[in-house]
Amino acid sequence: MSLSAHARLAGALVAGAIFGFGLSLSGMVDPARVLGFLDVASGLWDPSLIFVLGGAVFVAVPGVLLQRRMAKPALDRQFHLPSKAAIDKEVLIGSAIFGIGWGLGGFCPGPAISALATGALPAFLFVIAMAAGMVIHDRLIDRSLQ
Repeated sequence: MSLSAHARLAGALVAGAIFGFGLSLSGMVDPARVLGFLDVASGLWDPSLIFVLGGAVFVAVPGVLLQRRMAKPALDRQFHLPSKAAIDKEVLIGSAIFGIGWGLGGFCPGPAISALATGALPAFLFVIAMAAGMVIHDRLIDRSLQ
């Protein structure tokens, strides 16, 4: 591996570790906390996720503004941004599947992967199901769209 490949890998590992630490520190690896946020009708609503989301926006907005001013990232030749901007059937179906999975399991991908460090069986089951869904999409569904 070249020096730039090592730098990209190190940068990704540091960013992932900071992200995972933040998820753990905020309690977002606990499905009960997430489900408590989603359950607005029970009278036991947990608003803490709003502050986590607000913190994410507070960090992301300056990063996006900086990225728009840069010709290229520091550790790559180009930015790898989504080229698709339209909200179509696939985006709506994918969003619905994500929301249903989040509501049923209390996990989304980042917190689920961070929760693997806790050794909790639900986290392992969620990540296995998530990986299976990705493989099914890539092998069956995505090929039928092309």
